[in-house]
Amino acid sequence: MKPKAWALGLGLILAALTMAAACARDPAVEILAPNGHRRARVEVEIADTPARRETGLMYRDRLAPDSGMIFIFRAPGRLQFWMKNTRIPLDMIFADGDGKIVGIVADAEPFNETPRGADSDAQYVLEVNGGFAAAHHISPGDRMIFHGFAARASN
Repeated sequence: MKPKAWALGLGLILAALTMAAACARDPAVEILAPNGHRRARVEVEIADTPARRETGLMYRDRLAPDSGMIFIFRAPGRLQFWMKNTRIPLDMIFADGDGKIVGIVADAEPFNETPRGADSDAQYVLEVNGGFAAAHHISPGDRMIFHGFAARASN
């Protein structure tokens, strides 16, 4: 192999490995069925401080497919969310401290100020586009797996 071709090939391999490593570090939540089958993977923004949790996905006109926001709380509790200043319908997927999904609020109505939540304690809430949970057959008993971030609140 000629030196130029070898260098180009090596450069392409290094670029591919760098991109793969960057993708592996992007924060994501994977949702698995009880049998381990992957239902979905969501690239996430992290809301792990009071300020980030308060703003959430408000004021946005769209949310990319397979994207969302994970809300992380210090300890499990009866969490309730509203849709004040939220312009797009969302599914809210509630999980306990072990990542087990304990409830889903489907297609939460934009701008609705009625608090909604799960009937069980939760420590994590994944917000995704409305209809996402149904489209991916996500249900209570499934499990969230966190990739590329620490699943604990900063404040």
